[in-house]
Amino acid sequence: MAATGRRDGVVLLHGILRRAASMKLLEQALAGEGYRVLNLDYPSRRQSLSEIVEGLSGAISAFEAGLDGELHFVTHSMGGLVARACLNRFRPARLGRVVMLAPPNEGSEISDLLARNWFYRSAFGPAGEQLTTRRSEELCQLLGAVDYPLGVIAGDRSLYMFASLVLPGANDGRVSVERTRVAGMADHIVLPTSHPLIMRDPEAVAQTIYFLQNGRFRR
Repeated sequence: MAATGRRDGVVLLHGILRRAASMKLLEQALAGEGYRVLNLDYPSRRQSLSEIVEGLSGAISAFEAGLDGELHFVTHSMGGLVARACLNRFRPARLGRVVMLAPPNEGSEISDLLARNWFYRSAFGPAGEQLTTRRSEELCQLLGAVDYPLGVIAGDRSLYMFASLVLPGANDGRVSVERTRVAGMADHIVLPTSHPLIMRDPEAVAQTIYFLQNGRFRR
């Protein structure tokens, strides 16, 4: 941004059962680096991914129209799938880079286990049913291919003992590290943090900013 004098923007997308307030620390850090930030709320429990994307498209387009630089995306958890669907259907003309924190890019085994549970379905709604590892052709088409600069940050610490017993390999208590990966991503790192705290982790925040600026993570 400093080299061109232009001011880039960043869209923040929270995870399921969360609100924009959960991304506040990231919002402040990005604003401190000179980015314009749009920290969006969306009805994660009441709508499907497709409906969420339709509802967000107008606000994102209006935000992009007010920028003279690129538009980046930073997401947490299911917000990563929202971003993928958004970029597949409404690609910004000046798309920059994308950073996903703990995204269930290939679904979550926890969702597989609980998908038929009444409480899970009631609490997580239509989008929650789309977080399983078994995906319909319609959902695959909605998410599309990753053909943009994407950096994924995964966590490998869990606050949930039961979930850790269910999830295979390293995990953050909600998503296994392996299932945060997606074909086409530019870089991937694992940090010692958990799913609900990764967006507040100082190193995750620093790595997010570094990727937006450099297109890779700091080693």
